[in-house]
Amino acid sequence: MVTPSTTTEPAQLHYGDGEFAVLRPGDHVLCAVSGRRIPLASLRYWSAERQEPYFGPVEFLQRANAV
Repeated sequence: MVTPSTTTEPAQLHYGDGEFAVLRPGDHVLCAVSGRRIPLASLRYWSAERQEPYFGPVEFLQRANAV
C-alpha cells in the first residue's frame, strides 16, 4: 500500500517482483527511459533486476529491447 506524501521530491524505492518498498518518502519517481514523472499511485511498470521504473509498457519495452 502506498501512503500519500506531502513532498514534491522523488521517492526512493526498492523494486521487487510485483511490489515495491518505499525507502525514502516522496510523491513520484522518474521514468528511467523518458524522464517523465510517475505518481506512486500510478506506478505499474518497473524492473526488479535493473531497479528502475518506467512510465508505461512502451518505455519498459524500449529498455528491454535496448539491452
